[in-house]
Amino acid sequence: MDESTAAWALRVGEAELAVKLPRRWAHSRGVAARAAGLGRVLREDADLLGSAATLHDVGYAPRLATTGFHPLDGARFLRDEHRADERLVRLVANHSFALLEAEERGLREVLEAEFPLLEEPLLVDALVYCDMTTTPDGTRTTAQDRVAEILGRYGADSLVGRFIRRASAEIFAAVERVEAALAGQPR
Repeated sequence: MDESTAAWALRVGEAELAVKLPRRWAHSRGVAARAAGLGRVLREDADLLGSAATLHDVGYAPRLATTGFHPLDGARFLRDEHRADERLVRLVANHSFALLEAEERGLREVLEAEFPLLEEPLLVDALVYCDMTTTPDGTRTTAQDRVAEILGRYGADSLVGRFIRRASAEIFAAVERVEAALAGQPR
């Protein structure tokens, strides 16, 4: 591939989301902007994080939504249509504690079998941080406000509401770990 991974991710994300789901695309661009600020912590994985941030919600694209579970649909699309890097695909598949939502949907075993969670805690936490501190419109927020927004949008007793309530402590802990890593880096 001649173009950079980041440029490729931007092109793919825009093609799949910009027209049909402009608000989702705004969120994805905002998540990618957050990722750009983590380069000093992630160093050689900064481009990978940026690409995963750009593409983390690509599975919402209507033509890709085969299971209705966007992390799985997006990861399959990236793997099958684009032969994307395995680490990128696994980050997209497992972003923001997707295994917990997969369990709610009866898809946990499928997700785990096809796309095992990366054993790179800081990288996994960094994508959670970027996603869960960005509003649906792409602006910055706190993880607490983001969780409250998701609960308000979907309802506490919905499938997504149940998932986000289960995941909230893990989300907050991941955000705290990334913030601690940022605080420990020279500016």
